[in-house]
Amino acid sequence: MKVLVSDPVSEEGIDMLRPHAQVDVKTGLTPEELISIIGDYDALVVRSQTKVTAKVIEAGKKLKVIGRAGVGVDNIDVDQATRRGIVVVNAPKANTVSAAEHTIALMFCLARYIPQAYAVLKSGVWRRADFMGTEVSNKILGIIGLGNVGSEVARRAQGLAMKVIANDPFISADYARERQVELVPLEQLLKEADFITLHVTLTPQTKGLIGAKELAMVKPTVRIINCARGGVIDEEALAKAVKEGRVAGAAVDVFSIEPATECVLFECDNIIVTPHLGASTTEAQAVAAKDVAEQIIDVFNGRPAKYSVNI
Repeated sequence: MKVLVSDPVSEEGIDMLRPHAQVDVKTGLTPEELISIIGDYDALVVRSQTKVTAKVIEAGKKLKVIGRAGVGVDNIDVDQATRRGIVVVNAPKANTVSAAEHTIALMFCLARYIPQAYAVLKSGVWRRADFMGTEVSNKILGIIGLGNVGSEVARRAQGLAMKVIANDPFISADYARERQVELVPLEQLLKEADFITLHVTLTPQTKGLIGAKELAMVKPTVRIINCARGGVIDEEALAKAVKEGRVAGAAVDVFSIEPATECVLFECDNIIVTPHLGASTTEAQAVAAKDVAEQIIDVFNGRPAKYSVNI
C-alpha cells in the first residue's frame, strides 16, 4: 500500500503508518501536481490546505481512503468520494481541547484589548487609559454549536463564573441540562449574549449563518468569536457592524478564503485575527495524526473506520 501525505502532519501518525505502507510526504503541491501523482496512491492524508476536489478524486484510481487530520472536511468533495466508494475519515475529537482553549484566549483578548495594548506599548507609547476592558465574570456567553468543542468552551466559561446559553438544533435538552447550559432559539441568544462564539461545521445550512440580519439583533457591547469556519459568518457584514459600533469587537481565527493575506476584517482595529490556530498545538496535531493513521490501517485491513464521515 502507498500513502501520500500532502499537508504537514505530526510524525507520530506517519510513524504508525510506515510498518503498513510506503509513506511519501510531499507538501505544498499545486492542484496539477497532486492530480498528476495521486493515481499511484491507496490513501491520501491532508489537513486544511490541500483541496481534495472531484478532479483529484477522479485521478486517484487506487484511492481507498482519504484522511483529514482534523475535524472539518469542507476541503474534501465527500459526495464524489462516496460515489467512488472511497472512505473519508477525520479526527473529530483531536483538537477539542486546543480549539476550546484558543476560544477562551481570544475571549480574554477581546475583553481586555490585549493585542492592541501590546502593539501600542511595543511601539514605545504608554496609553493605559485607552484600553479600559470588561470582566467576563457574570457575563452571558452564547455558544452556537454545542458539540465537542462548544461543550468544552461551556465548561471553561462556567469556571469563569459566566452564564452559558446555547443554540444547537442537533443537541437534546437532556444533553444541555447535564452540562448546565440553557438551550435557546438563535434569536434569543443573539439578543441576550455579551459574548458569542461559534462552533459549527461549514455546511450549506450554516454558510452565512451570521449575517447582517442576525448582527442587527445583538447588543452594541457584544463581542463575537469565530474559531469554527470562515464561511459561517458574513465577513463584510461583521466588519461593517464593528466599524459602525453596532458590535464592540470580534476575534476571528478562520476565514472564507484561506490562506488569508487580505480580508475586510483586517481593516478594523477592534477585530483580532489569528491564522487558523485553533488546532495548532503539538498535542492536538499528534492525536489527529494518530487517529487518522489508525483508521487508514483499519481500512487497509478490511475493518470499519472509527470516524468515517461517509459510512
